[in-house]
Amino acid sequence: MYLADTIAAIATPQGCGGIGIVRVSGPLAEQIGLAVFCAKRGGGFDSHRLYYGRLLNPLEGSIIDEGMAVLMRAPRSYTREDVLELHCHGGYLVVRTVLQACVAAGARLADPGEFTKRAFLNGRIDLCQAESVIDVINSRTDAALSLAQRQREGLLGRELESVRQLIVEALAILEAHIDFPEDDIDPASLTLIYDRATAARNQIVRLMDTFRYGKVLREGVSVLLAGKPNAGKSSLLNALVCEDRAIVSAVPGTTRDMIEEIVTVNGLPLRIIDAAGIRRHHGDEVEQEGIRRTLGRLAEADLVLFLADSSRPFDADDHEILSALAGRPYITVLTKTDLSPQLDSQLLPACNDLVSVCSKTGAGLELLRATLHRYFMVDAPPLSDDLVAISNVRHHDVLARAASSLALFEQHRLTDLSPDLLAVDLRDVLSAIGEITGATTPDAVLDLIFSSFCIGK
Repeated sequence: MYLADTIAAIATPQGCGGIGIVRVSGPLAEQIGLAVFCAKRGGGFDSHRLYYGRLLNPLEGSIIDEGMAVLMRAPRSYTREDVLELHCHGGYLVVRTVLQACVAAGARLADPGEFTKRAFLNGRIDLCQAESVIDVINSRTDAALSLAQRQREGLLGRELESVRQLIVEALAILEAHIDFPEDDIDPASLTLIYDRATAARNQIVRLMDTFRYGKVLREGVSVLLAGKPNAGKSSLLNALVCEDRAIVSAVPGTTRDMIEEIVTVNGLPLRIIDAAGIRRHHGDEVEQEGIRRTLGRLAEADLVLFLADSSRPFDADDHEILSALAGRPYITVLTKTDLSPQLDSQLLPACNDLVSVCSKTGAGLELLRATLHRYFMVDAPPLSDDLVAISNVRHHDVLARAASSLALFEQHRLTDLSPDLLAVDLRDVLSAIGEITGATTPDAVLDLIFSSFCIGK
């Protein structure tokens, strides 16, 4: 479906830069290009050819800037509509002025994600691919980018299509019997129906099993450094990020607020959080507030590193922190191992991962990184080029509904339910798959998905 109006937006980040791009899509794209751009050689546009010239105010004819323009005629464009891109200098004012010129020439301002939404509505990509665009933009690691690119290339859509085809084949046999109830379904056809449904359910379960590490790669995980003052939290943060990010001081209570840094460990994005040290006797109201915030974040973090200073005896403050960690996932890290040991390791909790490190010399840091990677990526398959994984919560929830419908189908089959009722379960599976690919996604869900995109994409 080709939409009737023409949209325009700034496609590059706002601020000062070398180049700014204004993107236009819709039936008036070429007309707008002729109104706001004058090629140095004169004449109109050949599709997919970059021209040098001047950008103009269509109302006054005044020059805005010199730059480049390219027109991509439908359907060979991102949206499958005529698309115009105007390249100018990247100053805030000049880019805004070029956008205003396009609006004056007949475009309207695009909504967030509307270019990608048009690519979906016009059949260029499915909804899985559309959602992966924002994942490509937001990727923080090579592994996250690789996963997003595979989804953008349609691997997840093709996997779901193979599941859909299995259900369609089973449903076709059932509906044939519904249309001709006087003919019994022969045993071979029944076996085919059940085999197709079982194969579809197995594929869905395999996809759902990839969600744990797919979500980790997409969103990253939070790791909170917890310990009493001077346990070595800030030093460990600096060692992990390889720069002096946090202030390190012998004065207790130096860290008052949260300091967060992204660290990549073998493709795994970790958000390391250095928080105020926890102790029973607070130095002042500011430190007390920092401790309160630290205790609040203990419940929110995906994992806590409990730092225990090996050069000091285990004391009541350490016990208080362990009490706060009850029921929470954590790894014990013994710090300052270059100093004379004073901590009795027998006082540490049993059956808990323990890593000894020295932030000053780097000893034990690689083991800590490996332990963190193993904790979050246990049983994760290798990230091969053909790996299909889901990383989107919406996809996981919809697949869970599809798996439930297939489980109901199996229960109803065993109770000899009528074919028309069995068909309802299979249609529910098709509807769920369609919500992911976009075939049956409600408009409200589509609007919510594309509203999370930046304007211009």
